[in-house]
Parts: sequence; C-alpha cells; structure tokens
Amino acid sequence: MMSMTMRLILSFITAFIVAVLIGHVYVPWLRKIKAGQEIKEIGPNWHKSKAGTPTMGGVIFIAAVTVVTLSFGLTSIRDGELGALFVLLFSLFYGGIGFLDDYEKLKKKQNLGLSAKAKFILQLAVAVALLYLLRLEGYLTPSLYVPFWHVTVHVPEWFYFVLCAFIVVGTVNAVNITDGLDGLAASVSVPVFLCYTALAFAWGSRFSSLGVFSAGLTGGLFGFLIYNFHPAKCFMGDTGSLFLGGAVCGMAFALDMPLMLVPLGVVFIFETLSDIIQVVYFKLTHGKRIFKMAPFHHHLEMGGWTGHKWSEVQIVALFSFISLLGAVAAFFSSVGRYV
Repeated sequence: MMSMTMRLILSFITAFIVAVLIGHVYVPWLRKIKAGQEIKEIGPNWHKSKAGTPTMGGVIFIAAVTVVTLSFGLTSIRDGELGALFVLLFSLFYGGIGFLDDYEKLKKKQNLGLSAKAKFILQLAVAVALLYLLRLEGYLTPSLYVPFWHVTVHVPEWFYFVLCAFIVVGTVNAVNITDGLDGLAASVSVPVFLCYTALAFAWGSRFSSLGVFSAGLTGGLFGFLIYNFHPAKCFMGDTGSLFLGGAVCGMAFALDMPLMLVPLGVVFIFETLSDIIQVVYFKLTHGKRIFKMAPFHHHLEMGGWTGHKWSEVQIVALFSFISLLGAVAAFFSSVGRYV
C-alpha cells in the first residue's frame, strides 16, 4: 500500500504535469476562440494593454486537482473518507458560478457578468448546501476551535450556521477580489494549500484524502502559474477564483476549523477590508479616498503613500511572503487540534 508521504508527493507532481499539459493545449484554444478578458474602465490605465488576454484559465488547475483527487484519493474515498470529495464538489459548484459569470462577460463583450444579487444568491445556496452536508456526515460540529488558544467554544447551532455561511461567501469573494494582477491570486493561494497539506500529513491517514486534494491543488497552481505569471498568457477568470475561494474555505470546514482562515487568509482579508474601507470612507467624506485605488494591490501599483509604484511582480512577491507567514502561523496555531 502506498505511504501517505508518497501519495502526497505524487499528487503534487501529477497535478503539476496535468496542468502544464492541459495549459499547453487549452491556452492556445482560448486564444483561437477569442475568449479574451475585457478590462474595467476604472482600473489602472496600463492594465488596458491586457485586454484580449484569454480568461477562464482556472480550468487548468481545476482539471488537475479533479484528476488527482479522483485517482490518488480514490482509495480513501472508497473507505468512507469523503471530506475531499465534498470539498471538490463544493469548489466545482463555485467554479460553475464563476463560469456562468465569465460566460456572460464574454457574451456581452464587457467586464460585467452576472448581477451581484444573482451571484450572492447562488453563492449562499451552495454554502448552505455544503454546510448541511458536512454537518450531516459528521465533519462539522456546532463549536468553534480557536487557534493559538487551543480552546473550543460551543455556540448555538443556528448561530454557527449563519456565521459559517457568512464566512464561506465572504472568503469566496475575498479570493475573487485578490485576483487583480498577473499571478497574484494563484501565488497567494499556494502557501494556503501547502499549510493544509502539512496539517493533513501531521494528522495522519485519517486526513489523507484532504491531503491529496490540497497537495494536488498546490501542484495544479504551480502548473497554472507558468501561464498566469507576469506577463500572463491567460487569466484564471471568475471560474478559477471562485473555485479557489471554495477550496480555501471548503478545506477549513472539512477540518471543522473555520477560524483558522483568519491567519491563513490574511492577504484575502486585508484586500477585502481595503475595498470596504475605501467605499465607506468615500461615502462618509463625500468623495475623499484613503487609497489611490482599491483593493490595496492597485494602491501599491499607483504609488500610494510612498510615491513608489510597485511592479506586479513586486506586489505578488510581497503578498505571497505575507501569505506564507500567515500559513506558518496557521499551521503552528492549529496543528494541536487533532494530535
């Protein structure tokens, strides 16, 4: 029987190879059918040169992690360890919502897809369905494990599910907001899934299928970055960013540890807060801004506060490093949960 260590290593390598091979065929096909991204008029002027870059590239890592989960994780799934299957299905549903959004944008030839109301309703419905399924199968309990303090706080079940639904929708959209520069969302997500992989490895065979999923997605993201790193040959689109958001929070809930998303998703949280702060401050001050542009990565691009205009590569490196620090903190604050 294959050891867990070998399974995780092979999951990573296989997903990387699958992603590279798919991208080699898929990206030129996207270009051929002119599945190009429209750029928002309110964005930085220099981003307009990216107009026409193929979108929906997230299919590359989605396919890679699906292949790996249903192959290297199949034995565990057959033995009743269904966590990874639930997370995969959950992420695929969110990826499907993103695909509908991307399709609408391509059809209309503008950067406007599904309405905000339609996306919110669909996202909330998927969140409720997953939470109910995880609760039904015993993966979730109406209690909150608090990282760092290593205590479990029991809360009323109705409150728990309302809070968790809010966390899911918030996390998915936070990842989507972060996807604004070449390679940014994918690079920031790599430490997140490395952390999940390390935790699954530390906790042993009970979490092997979840480890396969996270290792596979890590490999898939590395393969995707070959096509997405600056200058990007393709964008992940909402298809990819919503799938990633679903996977980020889906893993946390499958481990019954939603609060670990605070240190683990530090970049996603900060990016979202910068957007919220900008809007609220703008309205309260009747037109004044804290940031040159939100979310924060655009503020750095435009030389906010210091006057230094950060390049996309510099911003990706900075945010990835911060994400890595958050992942290390999340690992050490949570590894005691199941030891």
